[in-house]
Amino acid sequence: MTSIFLSRIRDADWLDASRARAYPRIIAGVVLLALLGLVLTAHGVVDSRGEPIGTDFSNFWSASKLALIGEPAAVYDMARQYAVQKQEFGPQTGFYPFFYPPIYLLICYPLAALPYLAALAIWIATTAWAYQAVIRRIGDGVVGLVPVLAFPAVFVTVGHGQNALLTTAVLGAAALCLDRRPVVAGVLLGLLAFKPHLAVVAPLMLLASGRWRAFAASAFTACALALLSLGVFGLDAWKAFIASAPAAKAVLDDKLMDVEKLQSVFGAVRLLGGGADLAYVAQVAVALPVLGILLFVARKSPPGEAIGALVATSAALTSPYFLDYDLALLAIPLAWLTAQGVKSGFLPWEKSILVLAFALPAFSRVLAFALGVPLAPLAVGLLFWCVLRRATSLSAQTGLDRAKPAFA
Repeated sequence: MTSIFLSRIRDADWLDASRARAYPRIIAGVVLLALLGLVLTAHGVVDSRGEPIGTDFSNFWSASKLALIGEPAAVYDMARQYAVQKQEFGPQTGFYPFFYPPIYLLICYPLAALPYLAALAIWIATTAWAYQAVIRRIGDGVVGLVPVLAFPAVFVTVGHGQNALLTTAVLGAAALCLDRRPVVAGVLLGLLAFKPHLAVVAPLMLLASGRWRAFAASAFTACALALLSLGVFGLDAWKAFIASAPAAKAVLDDKLMDVEKLQSVFGAVRLLGGGADLAYVAQVAVALPVLGILLFVARKSPPGEAIGALVATSAALTSPYFLDYDLALLAIPLAWLTAQGVKSGFLPWEKSILVLAFALPAFSRVLAFALGVPLAPLAVGLLFWCVLRRATSLSAQTGLDRAKPAFA
């Protein structure tokens, strides 16, 4: 009986093409109903709880408002930004702080030129379009629009008004360009400097794989953006950002945010009752071998899409500040692995792990709240293993192809 059960999980023969098409449609229908319910129960710019629609987008919008009136440094003054948020959303609203570097203000800058809901709608529409265009391209004709948009992380990101779809689109586009247009790929990766805690893995991969043009373009772009933000917003904005670092760290260390939102190893240890010091030790204990494996594989020069999938999964395993909406990054390995599996056959355990990772954003936070079970690091770790297995296989095949004589 046990062997039959394990066999069904290993092979997942029950997940045929018709089910793979039907399940995302069901999920998409549920998501649309949930979004409709959110709209119908809203009161102006706030939802039924009295919080801003698109919650986290409120700090992008209020930061933009402060920057537009010539006070970019005040973005990092919590009292000043909270005053702007209360003015727009009412005195009952919770506070949504802004901890991004001034580079991100270059993106946020025009948002408050529009009314809040109009800016939010344009933000979601633009980032969602970029996300689906890139992920469908990574899916290489195998992954359609419905499963791309039905991925539960999309709903989580839209509900928060967050930037995870933008992050995913930029990283995915860089992966698509890496082999043929390395400079463009490097520029795209440099744009991720606005979210540095998720952007540190990619440069290491570029260095280890000897992709010097992409690395140079990435470094140049990041430095250019920093200088541009310095010229636009002034030195005081950067000083205020640096001064806000202890407050950002306190969000993790002192549980100033619901720890169930964290999908990292750090968050798992905190959820299970461990202290901040133990959580950091556990995070490092996982991050170091992951990075070591990553750099070893990078030296075998896997294709660009494989590098994108590796960077996405390893970022989820190495960053302590990885939230539920950041799981949108998993769309890159999900799309790539699905395309590879359809074309060459799925490997043992692969389909079941893909199903687990696809469903993860829908229940990981709920499971953490209800039962105190941190499932995300395990699920992401399994997905990382799947990507690693595929990437090393492709690298080996590429090496064999290169070793063949021209007349073979």
